[in-house]
Amino acid sequence: MKDNTSRSSSCSSLKLCLLSILFLTETVVAIKLPPNLKIPALIAFGDSIVDTGNNNNVKTVVKCDFQPYGINFQGGVPTGRFCDGRVPADLLAEEVGIKSVVPAYLDPNLTPKDLLTGVSFASGGSGYDPITPKLVAAISLQKQLEYFEEYIEKVKNLVGEERKNFILANSLFLLVAGSDDIANTYYDLHARPHYDVDSYTTLMANSASDFVNKLYGYGVRRIAVFGAPPLGCIPSQRTLGGGLLRECAEYYNDAAKLFNSKISTKLDYLLKTLPDSKPVYINIYDPLYDIIQNPTKYGFGVSNKGCCGTGAIEVAVLCNKITSSVCPDVFSHVFWDSYHPTEKTYKVLVSLLIDKFVNQFI
Repeated sequence: MKDNTSRSSSCSSLKLCLLSILFLTETVVAIKLPPNLKIPALIAFGDSIVDTGNNNNVKTVVKCDFQPYGINFQGGVPTGRFCDGRVPADLLAEEVGIKSVVPAYLDPNLTPKDLLTGVSFASGGSGYDPITPKLVAAISLQKQLEYFEEYIEKVKNLVGEERKNFILANSLFLLVAGSDDIANTYYDLHARPHYDVDSYTTLMANSASDFVNKLYGYGVRRIAVFGAPPLGCIPSQRTLGGGLLRECAEYYNDAAKLFNSKISTKLDYLLKTLPDSKPVYINIYDPLYDIIQNPTKYGFGVSNKGCCGTGAIEVAVLCNKITSSVCPDVFSHVFWDSYHPTEKTYKVLVSLLIDKFVNQFI
């Protein structure tokens, strides 16, 4: 990482300097929550975006518990996060003042304190379509719920029924999935040949809505559901569907936007029909698309390739220290590998979205 002097000299404006200082430092100062907002834990479900190491303990090819993954994590250790550093679950937990690292539920070193302040059940390669995790032997959302039931019982045994209910009702729950459904199951592998994109995104939205309903039945109230990102503009999908110039593959983006419109509508309905519930749709598409299309605006230089290897196709086992080099400056890249953003990108996104989290959950 460049030192502060060289970083300052490269800034073309005060705004860019402030962005650089905020997003390149190792820690983020937690926001000040309103007095009436208490968030005891953060709990995540979904796919590789919030998988903090569960796939380390699963027999799947979707793994990243090896270098160069984790080169900017604490101590440069590969933890099973699909990133050079921390992922959104970690950053959001830090922002709301809980902790800086959210462990995986399947981590054999998990402590009682970890349970009480939040864990991730997510699994790289999972999705809303039940076929999606089967294709890569990832942990399905249904299995993640079964682990969550175990978690609830463990928390109850630790702190009793009343405190357990408080934790479930007041914690921040993240649901991040859908990318692998659209990119892998539907388009790349054609595993749902009898569905058109409209019926397939309806299947996804119904599954997501059902999952939120199930969480509500456990006593969960604060649920942030992330929409699909601009999948056609991530490096791997540019390579597969963007032609010789590797432009954004718009059909992936169209599918993502169609799913987002459907899940947003369903969450609005649940907000009105589930008493005391606060399901919130998080629009990740627009801010990430803007970062990709206007990287210099956010302090980036490269947005069409990942930092690992050629940046065009390497992800998971293909991004390794034996066959893949690492770009000279990770912090200039929007994407770490061909599918996942860098920690710096996640920090930018969290900074753009955090106000919505706080305002919606007051």
